[in-house]
Amino acid sequence: MKRVLITAGASGIGRAMGEAFSEAGFEVWVTDVDASTLADLPKTWHGRQANAKDEAAMADVIAQMGSMDVLCANAGIAGPTATIENVALDDFRACVSVNLEGAFIAAKHAAPLMKAGQSGSIVITSSTAGLYGYPNRAPYAAAKWAMIGLMKTLAMELGPFGIRANAICPGSVEGPRMEGVLAREAAAKGMTRDQVYEGYASGTSMRSFVEARDIANMAVFLGSDGARLVSGQVIAVDGHTENPDPKL
Repeated sequence: MKRVLITAGASGIGRAMGEAFSEAGFEVWVTDVDASTLADLPKTWHGRQANAKDEAAMADVIAQMGSMDVLCANAGIAGPTATIENVALDDFRACVSVNLEGAFIAAKHAAPLMKAGQSGSIVITSSTAGLYGYPNRAPYAAAKWAMIGLMKTLAMELGPFGIRANAICPGSVEGPRMEGVLAREAAAKGMTRDQVYEGYASGTSMRSFVEARDIANMAVFLGSDGARLVSGQVIAVDGHTENPDPKL
């Protein structure tokens, strides 16, 4: 049975990925910082409490797996919502650490297992914030752009070993994290939550937020043999964003 590791896999996009990979016949391993969500995992999944930026903990989880076919480096935080002059350096560093360092650590320790098997797929969850400038989101955008650079380097470095690397760029995903972003932006700009929501939605050609399962379906495809020659790609699952913030 093929094995997948999903960081931040106990809720949100990560949970949807786990469900989709399970349906595709994978043995699912997840890490998460939230013990309460890990307690609610399906009994057939392997769950471990670990912070994605804790290298020792992540290395231990990956060593326990023994083999790995797919890595979904999905852990991330939204970071502060503020103009650049109002972003504290510690908040900037925290955002970059979880998003970028988390992906780096997972890939670093997954690579030897995949090299041993001469195959594998690394799927990094970036964001449309890694494709466009996002006002008031400097730490998040900086981290998500950097994650794409990491992915492209992994694709070149690991390709000779049969290992692929790609990045998914979700648009605005329905759920608690995005609701937090909407609330913070509304407060910062003196707008209502619905006005901010409409600004994001109207920036897509499909006039819609996406669902976590949309991201999960793409991750499963990228982890499948059907994507055997898809590597080094940045794939937006966002309803086609031309301008991420047209009204704000």
